[in-house]
Amino acid sequence: MMNRHKLAPVCALLSVLWVLPTTLASAASQRPEKPPVVRPSKPNIILILTDDLGWQDVKCYDIDEPSPMETPNLDALAKKGVLFWQAYSPAPTCAPSRAAILSGDHPARAQMTHVMGGKPPRPHHLTRWPMLSPWYSARMPVETVTIVEALKADGYTTGHSGKWHVAKGHHSYPQPEDQGFDYTRNSRGVQGRMQPDRLTGFATDAANDPYRLDANGFPFDQTHEDAMTFLKEQTLLRPGSGVASKPFFLYYATWLVHAPLVMRSEALLRKYEAKLGVTLTEEHANTWKQDGQTNPFYCAMVEQLDYYLGGLFDYLETTEDPRWPGHTLAENTYVIFSSDNGGMRGTRDEIYTDNAPLSKGKISVMEGGTRVPLIITGPGIDGNVQTDVMVNGLDFYPTILSLAGAPVPEGKRFDGLDIASLLLENPKDASLIRTAENAVRDTMLWHFPNSVALESSIRIGDYKLVRNYQHLSADVSELELYRLYNSESGAQVRVDIEEAHNLADAMPERAQLMNQKLTILLTEMEASYPYWNPNYGDSLPHKEAVCKVLSAKQTGSEIVVSYRGNGAKVVHANLIYTLNGGEQYEEWFRSPAVVKNDSTVVATLPKGTTHYFINLIDENNFLVSYPEIDEVKRSKAKHPYSTVALPVQ
Repeated sequence: MMNRHKLAPVCALLSVLWVLPTTLASAASQRPEKPPVVRPSKPNIILILTDDLGWQDVKCYDIDEPSPMETPNLDALAKKGVLFWQAYSPAPTCAPSRAAILSGDHPARAQMTHVMGGKPPRPHHLTRWPMLSPWYSARMPVETVTIVEALKADGYTTGHSGKWHVAKGHHSYPQPEDQGFDYTRNSRGVQGRMQPDRLTGFATDAANDPYRLDANGFPFDQTHEDAMTFLKEQTLLRPGSGVASKPFFLYYATWLVHAPLVMRSEALLRKYEAKLGVTLTEEHANTWKQDGQTNPFYCAMVEQLDYYLGGLFDYLETTEDPRWPGHTLAENTYVIFSSDNGGMRGTRDEIYTDNAPLSKGKISVMEGGTRVPLIITGPGIDGNVQTDVMVNGLDFYPTILSLAGAPVPEGKRFDGLDIASLLLENPKDASLIRTAENAVRDTMLWHFPNSVALESSIRIGDYKLVRNYQHLSADVSELELYRLYNSESGAQVRVDIEEAHNLADAMPERAQLMNQKLTILLTEMEASYPYWNPNYGDSLPHKEAVCKVLSAKQTGSEIVVSYRGNGAKVVHANLIYTLNGGEQYEEWFRSPAVVKNDSTVVATLPKGTTHYFINLIDENNFLVSYPEIDEVKRSKAKHPYSTVALPVQ
């Protein structure tokens, strides 16, 4: 038998061990719980802006004829967020759209309505073009507070990869770093021309090949690599460095699918050659003449774009957000995917794509030139939603600020609207997009007084009006009115998105009211309009009444211009001047001159002016340039405009 004195300590120990779990549990229940890791207050933002990608180039946008392009990653993205069927670009060409998206300013207000601006007004041919485009700016002013600068001021790290093109040249001032980007790279990547042509010199898997093929047979793209480098740098935890402690904004501006149309993956090119049932010959080294979405180079480029974006989407889905442990980047990142304008149908030498059933394409305010794909995903946004609500790239700036909880820069006004409530509450409810007056938005306008188009348009509800400034020929109407949809039942029913049936004569009152509204809005923006060319070889009303400039004399910084009237009153005058005549990026600006009652015009030269022109505009909207510019002659000689202009004495 065990001694009772020896047994007592053992029993005491067992008693303590029996009580200990209960005691520990009680103590644990009394300690405060470790607070859960909550979602960071600032989400990440990725804006993907493709180049010339058409509304019908993305598979999930198939309507009527199916697209031959394969875009599985973009199709999957659409399932995770909202796909907009009626999304528009701010302009039908890239530079004004990009500037508008970054600045929030309408191209008409910004006086930046086309690409490669900053040139004196002149007709493309001195005697064959009846109209000429107005002066328009070459750049987004550096003083403009961009969405990038607004987010940076709110604690965001900002990155850019790819195309910029909101200055006179791709590399001219201002550059991305001048307007708020911490990180910027602008390689063209795979979009450089192939040498000696696009049917030779395909990429290989050789280690020294700059476009070496990856395991899936796709060529290396420096533009995509640069975007991913920025993304990965923001998601690497570096103790003490501050990296990954901030939210980020990435502006991924792809060069795809802009010309030149090249495909470095021969396998992908041959895939579409077979899929489209076409045969590539030596002729196709430089051209493609078959209509529709039949160009295998272009189709392969669209799939290549989708492939690169798929890598970015996968990274978001599989990488932990360092600011939110246990959660992926995708759970705290808004992705906006769109295009800078409608699809480019092609050039004289090559057909690229087709926006059918939409009319026309890039360089036109018709639906094919301005309607673009748009997919938005992110926290709080329902997935697998398709909507007919009308939105615009001008909406991105105020919407991003709202999603980020960032303040609006002081004094900033927007020509777009905040659509955050639409995204987060009900993407199908157009009444959630409200103007400053709390009215439901139903109006958008486009202004493109440039190139061969020379037009403006306005959409109000179901109807769209197109105003043609050059309407001399019998087959061009001054006003075109189309009913795109019928929403009388509450749902938008497709009527004429093809813009095939001009209703201006059948509905003159509606056409005139919309035209008046367009004028009111453009006047408020101080928009510039195209002018009649007094040197046009054929007849024009009132051409014989155009004035003639006699002389221009400089005294100090003052220019006095004398002219002889021929019946039409000179109502306005401009000084067109440059500060860097003869330099690589020679850039021209505009300032108003004073029209006197004694057939003279007085202008003041800004400090630093090297050369100048005087423009006189009469009551019939004819523009007289002094000196006169023969654009064909100047271009053939490869002379800058300063060789034609008046030099400052």
